[in-house]
Amino acid sequence: MINKFNKFKFITADDHEIIAKSLIFIIKDLYKDAEIYQIDKLSEIVETLKKEKIDLLILDISFPEGDTLTIIPKIKAIQPDIKILIFSGHDENMYAIRYFHANVNGYLSKSSGVNEIKNAITDVMNNGKYFSRNIQNQIMDSLIFKKPSNALQQLSNREFEIAKLLVKGYGNTEISAELDLQKSTVSTYKNRIFEKLEINNVPDLIQIFKLYNEEITK
Repeated sequence: MINKFNKFKFITADDHEIIAKSLIFIIKDLYKDAEIYQIDKLSEIVETLKKEKIDLLILDISFPEGDTLTIIPKIKAIQPDIKILIFSGHDENMYAIRYFHANVNGYLSKSSGVNEIKNAITDVMNNGKYFSRNIQNQIMDSLIFKKPSNALQQLSNREFEIAKLLVKGYGNTEISAELDLQKSTVSTYKNRIFEKLEINNVPDLIQIFKLYNEEITK
């Protein structure tokens, strides 16, 4: 049962103010005395965690500075016990398993209704996890049968990051600069991506991304 008088500390990390404000309203309805930090930059998350003990971080996937997969290890290094709920507009079939393996506590779509958002927050706070039935089934498949729910889940986080840049039209030189990698390293990753997905070129890679989530190319 929800205790509205526990004073928990939350972070809503989203670069869209309307979404962040809506989350604050929902959290306050659940936890009357909650202390909430509204953050719109990845760097500010790290700085806040160095100063404040946070119970739950509600985190978007995409920020202007990059995707949050790269920052989760830093977050866990600062506060190992922090709970993280991903709150994203991206297709859960594309991202949820990847974030599960990054040790987040839940994944929730921004298209969810208020009651589902409340349930997700309280489930993570009380039970330590929240994933839809669809994602729970995918998790079981990936753990028991080693079966990826889509081809892109064969890629490591770094490979997936580079694949997204290739789909967006970045060349090896641009990816090298963007991710601070040697061009030869980028080339190795590119070859590995093509080998895992059994493709020969970027247009084929684009088709695979479109198959699972057309928004990824925007």
